[in-house]
Amino acid sequence: MSSNAIIRKTFDFSLLSGMQRGQGNPAAAGGNFLAVLQERLADFKSQAMDSLLNGGSTTGAMNALLTNAPLMANGRNPALFDPESAYAMMTTINRKEVVYKAEFAEMTAMGDYVAAMQQEAGKLGTIDQSSSADEIRSRLQAFADAYNGWIDRFDEVLANGGLLAGTHAATVSQWELEKSIESIFNGAGSGVRGMGALGLEIDPVTNMASLDTARLDRVLASNPNGAVNAIREFSGNFARSAELLNSENNFIPNRMNNLSRVIDYIDTNKASLQMEFGLGDSARPSGEVARALAAYQAMRGISV
Repeated sequence: MSSNAIIRKTFDFSLLSGMQRGQGNPAAAGGNFLAVLQERLADFKSQAMDSLLNGGSTTGAMNALLTNAPLMANGRNPALFDPESAYAMMTTINRKEVVYKAEFAEMTAMGDYVAAMQQEAGKLGTIDQSSSADEIRSRLQAFADAYNGWIDRFDEVLANGGLLAGTHAATVSQWELEKSIESIFNGAGSGVRGMGALGLEIDPVTNMASLDTARLDRVLASNPNGAVNAIREFSGNFARSAELLNSENNFIPNRMNNLSRVIDYIDTNKASLQMEFGLGDSARPSGEVARALAAYQAMRGISV
């Protein structure tokens, strides 16, 4: 098997994101990054051994040769049948390690923002028939402001080419919360077709929330009980959606658990992997990856 075939067939990094070749977003829980990484490394080693073994060699002796051979000055392992492909694989691991750490930091921040919006939505549940129009307007505007803070923070990294663009847990979180605001069923039993009827809407271009206070005031004047019921129903439904996104074994925690496992594995085994496959080129993060990586290092108390 050629060196390119080994790389192509045994180290498909799209699988580390829980995706099969040619698919878009992975399953909701995300892939098991660590298991796939270990499998790809084992496959690569197996293919390299098949190329190296001859009638008088043993697998144990060849393992020792691959692991203990001193690296060349250019960071390659001369004991490998194809040191360039192994070096290229290690370059990819170095780059992915940085990306995974950056993504972990972003997903941590996303979980915090989702929790904050859950709390903000919960405050709307305290609105009742005794609440004044001014108080209702103020509470709804505060919620819209909190939602727009979330969009300001994550819209760019969720856009095509962004750090979280291919992360199912992140894109589902954005979609779920947006659809919760747009649902027409909040207040339907009280003659109100969702929060849009009260003036709270999402702009389809900017993804920002806005509150049309004139529309809100008209419904508060014509159907005050319906307006209050719609807001209270929305409060509970949005808060539950946000809570589920952050719940154990659900989208955000699952993604972070998968990322944590593969990060820990690479951190623990990187030195031995480099001795076996070569150093690989060092990652050179820039832009949002560099900023998120700095946040990860700050979280871990790592000085650079």
